[in-house]
Amino acid sequence: MTTAAAKQTRGYTDIGGHQTWFADAGGTRDPLLILHGGLSDSELLLDRLGPSLGERFRVLAFDRRGHGRTADTDAAFHYDDMAAEAIAVIDKLVGGPANLVGWSDGGNAALLVALRRPDLVRALVLIGANYHFNGNMPTEPGGSGAQALRDRYAARSPDGGEHFATFLAKSQTMWTSEPTLTTNDLRKVSTPTLVVAGDDDLLTLAHTTSLYESLPLGQLAVIPGASHAVVLEKPDLVTRFISDFLSAPGTPKTLLPIRRKANA
Repeated sequence: MTTAAAKQTRGYTDIGGHQTWFADAGGTRDPLLILHGGLSDSELLLDRLGPSLGERFRVLAFDRRGHGRTADTDAAFHYDDMAAEAIAVIDKLVGGPANLVGWSDGGNAALLVALRRPDLVRALVLIGANYHFNGNMPTEPGGSGAQALRDRYAARSPDGGEHFATFLAKSQTMWTSEPTLTTNDLRKVSTPTLVVAGDDDLLTLAHTTSLYESLPLGQLAVIPGASHAVVLEKPDLVTRFISDFLSAPGTPKTLLPIRRKANA
């Protein structure tokens, strides 16, 4: 079906033998694939980032296995599998390279896509992403965000709200043991990458800085007055950063370069 307001095709397609919910604006603009966060769904980001980004890009998104409108399976969650899903979506719906914008778990998966299939990634935006599980803050966040995600899950999941406890447990198991990339792995990323984080994120600022500094073509934006939910709290600012970066994703020319001095 096509929604008149967003002019997107929304429905299901087979990805790796699993019926997977997706959205695709279609058209000839540069493709941009949005990868949602953990315990989340694509529509949460499409509603906030889609209208602005859709003015310049062919915006696509999909709900990973067990998330949003895509049913779960008995298998555990792994970032490698999430990256494989994203690769399959790009191959099937785009058929060539795309810009990837990933939030949280979606950012972690996007980073793996860039390492596995750099030919499929034009530019990379990692929002609240981590390359190793030791980058997580040791304390649980406050606020009402967790309950809101639980309610969204119950309203959308084909598995029903009662499956949320299993869904959460599978996610938590992954978060405490993955990802396990190293800074040496990050130095192999050849894709221009924008790293975005809130100044009160779930990830330590030291870890976010390490991610940025280890990427050969990395840029960094720490947004003040924002948490891990920065895409929901300040969507206009986030989309402005994304659009500015994607308009010229290579090595920026600055007046007083330090890290980029060799490229000046």
